[in-house]
Amino acid sequence: MADKGKQVTWGGRFKDGPDGLMLAFGESVSFDQRLAPYDLQGSLGHAAMLLAVGILTQEEFNQIEKGLQELAEEVKAGTFIWKIELEDVHMNLEQALREKTGAADKLHTGRSRNDQVATDVRLFFKDACSQLREGIEQAMKALLALAQKHASTPIPGYTHLQRAQPVTVGHHLLAYVEMLGRDHERFSTVANHANVCPLGSGAIAGSTLPLDRALVAKALGFVDESGEPRLTPNGMDAVADRDLFVEFASACSLCALHLSRLAEDLILWNSAEFGYLILPDSFTTGSSLMPQKKNPDCFELIRGKTGRMIGNLTNLLVTIKGLPLTYNRDLQEDKPPVFDSFDQLGICLAVTAGALEGAQINEETCRAAASDPLLLATDLADYLVEQGMPFRQAHHVVGALVARAEELNLSLPELSDEDAQSVSPQLGSDWREVFDLSRAFSRREKPGMPGPQQVAGRIKFWEGILKS
Repeated sequence: MADKGKQVTWGGRFKDGPDGLMLAFGESVSFDQRLAPYDLQGSLGHAAMLLAVGILTQEEFNQIEKGLQELAEEVKAGTFIWKIELEDVHMNLEQALREKTGAADKLHTGRSRNDQVATDVRLFFKDACSQLREGIEQAMKALLALAQKHASTPIPGYTHLQRAQPVTVGHHLLAYVEMLGRDHERFSTVANHANVCPLGSGAIAGSTLPLDRALVAKALGFVDESGEPRLTPNGMDAVADRDLFVEFASACSLCALHLSRLAEDLILWNSAEFGYLILPDSFTTGSSLMPQKKNPDCFELIRGKTGRMIGNLTNLLVTIKGLPLTYNRDLQEDKPPVFDSFDQLGICLAVTAGALEGAQINEETCRAAASDPLLLATDLADYLVEQGMPFRQAHHVVGALVARAEELNLSLPELSDEDAQSVSPQLGSDWREVFDLSRAFSRREKPGMPGPQQVAGRIKFWEGILKS
């Protein structure tokens, strides 16, 4: 049965209070309490605006400001007591403020929980994007340090997980630096989209009171580079829009996807079959049965958590897809997915950086793998092209040479000139020079290629970016 003695803040319309089951079912304070610092910040900005337009007296504002500061200290210290019967973070903080000052009854003037939470989450997204950009930078620095140390260490590059052409460890790792660089930009874009103030939109159509939306936007830092306020132009869109949630979850998913692909490469490199990489003990685990095992759990977990973050994005899309304007209670479920993606991506980035900082490249094994002459089969085709042969014909000729070498159980450069020229008379006496790795890399000094100068130049570029 409902407890008639307890009425929530919206209870004037109702004879009975909510059933206990409904309280448990409908509460969100168990997860939205993490918005408390942003809610308190938003309330202080709103109070400053109410003071400026004459709705609050200076004394009332001072009492509210003091109460909000005390609540902020309690929340930070972990001593604030959250009450499920008050539903959410907003009502918990409002009721706590009312216990400190009667002026709190005026604080919600011209404001709805709809534009209040829209403001809170925009402040959260700005902060979250900043923290994740820092995490991305740390992962990029760890990748860059390893890339610089092994800028010229050759390894096979792979397509279809088959050896394809030679690259270097530096060139390979820089591919992930580029990916994370784009992720960094994406979070900057999300933060920019979040930097628009919805406060003053109310529940749907604003207020007849003389609110100053520009003033509160400036107070809360929703301004452009010139310091001019940025305001949502449509109240219905301001409270119903969840694009930011989707954009943030999407950016988290894509960054996690990049970490997952990196994780897969490093797991392979760490295997005995590849042997290119040795992970630090501090980021690996053992087996409860097999004492010899050293498992790359850190990167396996990153792969697993990537699926979780992609699921969070899907969760949001499905929740939002059929909702009419404006607010619907379904949207209460928008926060757990983004909070979880924020938390999981943050720790994945930190683990990536930590594991890479202690990782070691086995140069001898890498060089041995890169010595496979078949990695330079395409270079031999290019050699024939330089002799005037059409590429499609050259491709066919080299394929025939590879088949002939396999038939004789020889490596490609071990074919005799007689065997080679029986396939193509255009092969001169110098055709084996293409199998020199130094030559191969020196001839790859165009943008995007693994030539030594190109790799060094890109390392220098990213070092400059990450130091600025």
